[in-house]
Amino acid sequence: MPQLEANGPRPPFIGLTGSVGAGKTEALAAFARLGAATLSSDAVSHDLLDDPEVRALLVERWGERVATDGTVDRGRIGAIVFEHPEELAWLESILHPHVGCRLADWRRSLDPRISLAVVEVPLLFETGMETAFDATVCVVADDEIRARRAGERGTERLEARSERQLSQEEKAARATYVIRNDGTLSDLEEEISGLVPALSALGSASR
Repeated sequence: MPQLEANGPRPPFIGLTGSVGAGKTEALAAFARLGAATLSSDAVSHDLLDDPEVRALLVERWGERVATDGTVDRGRIGAIVFEHPEELAWLESILHPHVGCRLADWRRSLDPRISLAVVEVPLLFETGMETAFDATVCVVADDEIRARRAGERGTERLEARSERQLSQEEKAARATYVIRNDGTLSDLEEEISGLVPALSALGSASR
């Protein structure tokens, strides 16, 4: 994945990660409410499935069944890659370079007056992307709480979804900052609010 460099003045660039059910999405939303520019790499990957070039590669590998009427069937793709790790690896090899380019474009487009830019990257450390950021933030929560949240979202197979990831403890050990998310959304936003000044103070000199 390309280095996400930007020319000229830029807001501090923060990578946000965490294990399944920890609350990465809620944390990203809290950062946005607190004035940060935010982007989800998962959302970028989701959108890329509709890119004609990517769609053509998917059909070439898996057949027309994954793109009926020219529309990508994300459910079918999800079933394929969940059951076959080698197919997931292939899909990621297709998507990751495109995701990197889109993140770089997004970063270059940011208004330099923005105080903070935060990108959610679930596999931040697993893909070696931490060096692209001024700092990294890991959201953590107790295992029981994470399992319950995953179940409420219909992703009950927490262990299966987590097996490709580093452990929560390893993610936290590698991160610059750690945020606990065992309580309410208000508790989470309060903790993030307390962290924002330190993150906003970062810049090119910290790299």
